[in-house]
Amino acid sequence: MKMFSVSKPRNIIDRKKLIVLLKSLVGSSGYQSFCQNDILKCLKDVQLKGWIEIRRRFENGSGNSIQTIRENSYLVDQLVRTIYEFAALEVFPTANPTRGEQMALMATGGFGRSELAPYSDIDIMFLLPYKRTPRIEQIIEFTLYMLWDLGFKVGHATRSINDAVRLSKEDLTICTSLLESRWVWGSTKLVSEFKLRFFNEVTISAGKNFVEAKLAERD
Repeated sequence: MKMFSVSKPRNIIDRKKLIVLLKSLVGSSGYQSFCQNDILKCLKDVQLKGWIEIRRRFENGSGNSIQTIRENSYLVDQLVRTIYEFAALEVFPTANPTRGEQMALMATGGFGRSELAPYSDIDIMFLLPYKRTPRIEQIIEFTLYMLWDLGFKVGHATRSINDAVRLSKEDLTICTSLLESRWVWGSTKLVSEFKLRFFNEVTISAGKNFVEAKLAERD
C-alpha cells in the first residue's frame, strides 16, 4: 500500500536533515550510550515541530480531518523509519548482514492504511525471514524503547514470514491487521515475499470465509 501524498512534507518533517543531525550527535567515534539523551531530545524536538505544523494546518482551515490523519501518519512514518535505520546502521552496524539478519518494518492496521488519528496507538510488525538473531533483537529493542520514550503507544509483533501467514489463517484480528499492512523500512524483498504468500495462501483461499467472519464479528 502506498503512502498518500502530503503537501509540503518537509514543513512537517525533513528526514534527510534529521539523519544529518543524528549522525552529528554520534560523531566519528560511533554511537555511545552517553549520546542517548541528546538523540532523544533531537527526536522530540522534530516530533513536536511536526505536530505543531499539522495542527496549524488543521486549525487555519488549510487541511481537513482526512488530511490531518494522513499528515500525522506521515510524521510518524518518518520518525519510525529514521529510528529503525539509525539503530541498524549506527547503533548496531554490521558490514555484511547475513540472510538471517535481513528484516523489514511494516505498518499494520490503521497505521498500515496511512490513517493515524492524533494520539492513536501505532501498530507495527518486524518481519523476519527466519528466527531472531541477537543483533535483530537489539535493533528491535532499541527501536521500541525510542518510540516509547517519544510517548507513543506501540502495538508490536515480531514474526517470520511463515508465522505471519500461519497466524493470519488462525486469527481473524491478525488477518485483518495484516490485510492492510505496508512496508515502512528495511528489506523490500521480504515484504514482497510475505505479500505474495499472504495473497496466495490467505486472501484467495479464505476470502469468502473472512468476509463472513467479519460480518459475524460486527453483529
